[in-house]
Amino acid sequence: MAHVGFLSSFPSPSLSRLNLTKNPSLYKPFTMAALSDDPIREWILTEGNATQITRISSIGGGCINLANRYDTDAGSFFVKTNRSIGPSMFEGEALGLSAMFDTKSIRVPKPFKVGSLPLGGSYIIMEFVEFGSSRSSQSILGRKLAEMHKAGQSDRGFGFDVNNTIGSTPQINTWSSDWVEFFAEHRLGYQLKLAREEYGDSNIYEKGIVQEMVFSPPFLHVFLGRLIGSCFLVIPYLTGQRLIKNLRSLFENVEIEPCLLHGDLWSGNVSSDKNGEPVILDPACYYGHNEAEFGMSWCAGFGGSFYNSYFEVMPKQPGFENRRDLYMLYHYLNHYNLFGSGYRSSAMSIMDNYLRMLKV
Repeated sequence: MAHVGFLSSFPSPSLSRLNLTKNPSLYKPFTMAALSDDPIREWILTEGNATQITRISSIGGGCINLANRYDTDAGSFFVKTNRSIGPSMFEGEALGLSAMFDTKSIRVPKPFKVGSLPLGGSYIIMEFVEFGSSRSSQSILGRKLAEMHKAGQSDRGFGFDVNNTIGSTPQINTWSSDWVEFFAEHRLGYQLKLAREEYGDSNIYEKGIVQEMVFSPPFLHVFLGRLIGSCFLVIPYLTGQRLIKNLRSLFENVEIEPCLLHGDLWSGNVSSDKNGEPVILDPACYYGHNEAEFGMSWCAGFGGSFYNSYFEVMPKQPGFENRRDLYMLYHYLNHYNLFGSGYRSSAMSIMDNYLRMLKV
């Protein structure tokens, strides 16, 4: 993955910040876990209340982490490991799962333990959820998600207690009282900078070329040879920056409350339990505008019954349709940064459409 190396320098939240969670036992003590040759087994056989592990089976885990099911005489546990990334990524995930779990709305796996592996890397232990054979009702999913958004409110504004990751890309969650500024700087702005710095892609950061007459003799040799007087200095207009600076008009007459968001809600992170109740997984949580939750709808399969049920609990606000692509843009940019050029044209198209809509 493109950003695995980058994550090695991603700062781990301090223990004092982690103690902000309602369940600080999730995160302490890392030092004890690191002293064990097998900290996962140690936790399961002590704090996990098991006396024996009967089976360990691989259940995939995607392109970032490995995942295993640990069956014991005290029940089953779900364990994810990463051999190259420290515990900061899983700490962020655990805090997000805990926050969603505490809303008592939609089902999420309950996190139990995060720690470091003795030879490098990290792990997270959580509740094992037995999935059902079919997906949950779209209507129930929409209602439950809206209930989570309504219950999960923040009095600190927009952001989260720690930075976390979206895929393997760092997601900056510094608190802000202004949603438009938060989204512009920490979502679109951050992804645009990654595209420029990681890939050298100035075109996705810049919009065309505007020529402006300037009197600047040092540039004459480069641009106009020996002509005396003035020259054309090429000045790129920044596409992303132009869009970012003109976002506010898309939020006129909109009341934005900081709601707890899953943050990465696509079809692979939605399932159902044995009773058919929806389950959401692998979050990238933060408190934000509830509409931002639909940014991955292009690969989530949300239908009419989903949105109808959702808006019964969280009413649709003016201009919703005009903001849908804006929230998709964040995820298209992230996919471009993670997976390459296949997502570039979609991101550029959305930005160009908004520049035309906003007439800037």
